[in-house]
Amino acid sequence: MTAQPTSPAIQAEGITKRFGAKQALGGVDLEVPPGTVLGVLGPNGAGKTTMVRILSTLLRPDAGHARVAGRDVVADPEGVRRRLGLSGQYAAVDEKLTGRENLCLVARLYGMRRAAARRRAAELLADFRLDEAADRPSGTYSGGMRRRLDLAGALVARPPVVVLDEPTTGLDPRGRSDTWHSVRELVGAGTTVLLTTQYLEEADQLADSILVIDRGTAIARGPAADLKARVGGERLALTVPDPEARSQTFGILGSLGAHEPELDRRTGRFTVTTDYGAHTLEYALGCLRLAGIAVQDVELAPPTLDDVFLALTGGPSRGTAGVPVAAAVSAGSVPGPGAGEGQPWHG
Repeated sequence: MTAQPTSPAIQAEGITKRFGAKQALGGVDLEVPPGTVLGVLGPNGAGKTTMVRILSTLLRPDAGHARVAGRDVVADPEGVRRRLGLSGQYAAVDEKLTGRENLCLVARLYGMRRAAARRRAAELLADFRLDEAADRPSGTYSGGMRRRLDLAGALVARPPVVVLDEPTTGLDPRGRSDTWHSVRELVGAGTTVLLTTQYLEEADQLADSILVIDRGTAIARGPAADLKARVGGERLALTVPDPEARSQTFGILGSLGAHEPELDRRTGRFTVTTDYGAHTLEYALGCLRLAGIAVQDVELAPPTLDDVFLALTGGPSRGTAGVPVAAAVSAGSVPGPGAGEGQPWHG
């Protein structure tokens, strides 16, 4: 018997929204399979939160269609709300109520009986490390605690779809790690998550697929690895401990291609982007050896989501890097281990 295709947990086609003369969304499509995480990235004002508000029935689109957990966001908003958990950019908690009372209130609004509401509140308070403060007014909580309480509220009814709009804003590293753990557990249990974030590492850690939005338009989509490959280039990083040698090092690395090196003056660490990977590394180290410049450590790393974000949303231009290196390699003139005998080398 042939397996039937599974409907997307979230699907949007041609979503358009304007606010006066400003176009917030210009025909955005997205699709999220059940039990996966879609990370939505984009600069401030790109349209991410507008999309979240439309999917959560807080805004009506001007055009296009969207379905969440099988329900149309315009034709059946109540059906969407019963199947959706939402945590917005700002913690939506009643500061006069205790943490426990906040969660019990949300549970009762979902129709839970009083005893079930208290059990669910206790579970979530423990999961988010708020049990010791459970009976204090949430107005006395720190910003990170209020954010965790808001996240817990989005999960009270164990919805099949959860929308998290920059969920770790304001959290310390421990709080962020706890949130990541909770998201992974949700997805492991079959929950679908749409995540907007400004933390690129967060999307890299959690998202099965990534959608990049800029000026209301989807400009790229796919797994993080595919987006990194699309941008191309690797980052060569090395540290020159001698401040007197850094100016010459900058010049040598700058001659490798179209990308200007970056220097952390405090640590003496240089970074430069190259499309020729190991060839650039070999050539750079040969040149530095000939110049008698001591290098403390060297790293060649693939592009990060930061590189993807900047390249796709109008960051610094990424020209063709490493052309002189390619020419040197083809001419057989890369300084090898035997070149410049008598010159000091520290690797």
